[in-house]
Amino acid sequence: MAAFLGCIAGVIVAGCQRETPGTSAERIDLVGTGATFPAPLYERWIDRYRDPRVGKIEYRPTGSSAGIEAIAAHDVDFAGTDAPMTDDQLSQAGDVLHIPMTMAPVAVAYNLTGASDELKLTPDVLAGIFLGEITDWNDPRIAQLNATETLPSTPIHIVHRSDGSGTTKVFTTYLSGVSEKWKQRVGSRTSVDWPVGVGAEGNPGVARVLHRTEGGIGYVVAAFARANELKVAKLSNKAGRFIPPTLDAVTAAAVSEAGKIPEDLRFFMVDAEGANSYPITAFSYILVRREVDDRARGAALVRFLWWAIHDGQTYAPFLGYATLPPEVVGKAEAKVRTIEFAGKPLMPDARGPAQATSQDAS
Repeated sequence: MAAFLGCIAGVIVAGCQRETPGTSAERIDLVGTGATFPAPLYERWIDRYRDPRVGKIEYRPTGSSAGIEAIAAHDVDFAGTDAPMTDDQLSQAGDVLHIPMTMAPVAVAYNLTGASDELKLTPDVLAGIFLGEITDWNDPRIAQLNATETLPSTPIHIVHRSDGSGTTKVFTTYLSGVSEKWKQRVGSRTSVDWPVGVGAEGNPGVARVLHRTEGGIGYVVAAFARANELKVAKLSNKAGRFIPPTLDAVTAAAVSEAGKIPEDLRFFMVDAEGANSYPITAFSYILVRREVDDRARGAALVRFLWWAIHDGQTYAPFLGYATLPPEVVGKAEAKVRTIEFAGKPLMPDARGPAQATSQDAS
């Protein structure tokens, strides 16, 4: 539990990993960096994964933008991002694969004494709040949606990401799709010029600031909201239903959108169809180079990725992440099979012992 809490706090390094038999000189170390979104899950995977040919796996939660920069510069073996790379980024970085590893809801979290958990918000009200047009919690537009609540006149304090963030890209992509005013004034990027609010670094940073800010509201992966005892809103989805950020609602969104995922798997799963779909749902990807520079390191990476999209999925629900549906696992498998060295796929080289510990998934 202490290791997990350390991961949630953002201290996410290979220290969570237990030693495996053998000497470090005989084994291969792997290094990754990037999105804070999936960091607790990745650390649990690192803690549980066993491969006698792998020494240490390290994941540094530096944000999606930093992860994209690192994989483009060949500085790491893999990178994490919640925002798919743009065409321009790919043209500069070379042949980089997007492999979906997990899914989670981006929750609208808030800290408001006296209010219930799961206040209701519609897309236009949510955009109005983050545009700075709705400034108090008892604004009639919020009160009308929550007739059974006695809302205080507490000022609304926006908390957003200060770093280049895939979570920001997902959130602003959603707002751009539901609000023309947001699209024109702010837009959708990993870093935007926020009309109002204060910034904090990473999902952990936003959650911590919200935890100590009465009247605060922000966007974080749901797992971080729960870890910081924050309330989360029910959002009106495309079908007009108010849906909380649950794992079932994430799976519903993924299943409804699976047929729209393009061949390269770069996809924003927001405002999904379906009565039970949560509207701000995201894949989190691991980025890897299709052609690796070292056969042994590449094979070690392939083994880890293959384990993660199969056995590793059992750990996801305990940490607030949804397991990948079979349709998406199949697409991820296809990408892993294309990783190669010297023009030859590495999957044959990747066979061999690689498994979780005998401990249960939780």
